[in-house]
Amino acid sequence: MSVLLGAMLAAGLLLVLSPWLWPAERRAPRAIAQGRLTRLGEEAGFPALPASALIAAIAAAALIAGSIVWLMTGVVVLAALAILAGGVAPVAFLRGRGRRLRRLRRQLWPDVCDLLIASIRVGLSLPDAVASLGESAPPALRPAFRAFARDLEGSGRFESSLDRLKDALADPIGDRIVETLRMARQVGGTELIGVLRALSASVRADAALRGEVEARQSWIRGAAVLGAVAPWVILTLLVLRPEGAKAYGTPEGVVVICVGAVVSVAAFRIMVRIGRLPEPRRWFG
Repeated sequence: MSVLLGAMLAAGLLLVLSPWLWPAERRAPRAIAQGRLTRLGEEAGFPALPASALIAAIAAAALIAGSIVWLMTGVVVLAALAILAGGVAPVAFLRGRGRRLRRLRRQLWPDVCDLLIASIRVGLSLPDAVASLGESAPPALRPAFRAFARDLEGSGRFESSLDRLKDALADPIGDRIVETLRMARQVGGTELIGVLRALSASVRADAALRGEVEARQSWIRGAAVLGAVAPWVILTLLVLRPEGAKAYGTPEGVVVICVGAVVSVAAFRIMVRIGRLPEPRRWFG
């Protein structure tokens, strides 16, 4: 009996661990990286930006930054750091743009919920109510809903059109609204208007609270940027002089620059982490 219980326990543990031990599909690291870059472009408002174009932009920015610093200073370690900074710059730009778009859209989603409620109450079907947002939604969101209307008219499939709408919006609150509409379409019911009204009130309250907190904590990010940039401006001015370039080209100078780079990056990340609010995650995005 003990042997049977032990075998059953081992079989249960094996079944629990099977998704990690034998995944259904193993994606190559290159495919994972390209998927992340594509999603980064979608969240930044560039859904048509392929991963190859972003990789080319990263390589070009790194090469240009490294070449400029090398021509100005002639210090190898500074040119190498400029290559790293130039390669990170396009990704940082897309992430910052994505955060700004999410902050902007956070103020617009309550209006979208109100427009959906008004359309449903006048008797429009759910697909027609969503498609009508291509003309009545706030201007920043109209292109995505117009694409949804064209897709729905061409395919007639509400579910697949909603999936493409989620990809075009690439927004956590948009995911919540889309999944609410999908559930209402699949199971029916008369509570959709109440759910949308509650969602609108929740989004308004969250946007007001986040706006107040971000306004109070904006000085933290400003201090982090100033503290990270100021030493490198001074270093650049020193290296532009021949004696400074010669001093920082020695092994001791290379060590000072490398340690300073590590400390600057670590301090900047810590300060930004302190001043950043947790962002909502996307639903099935």
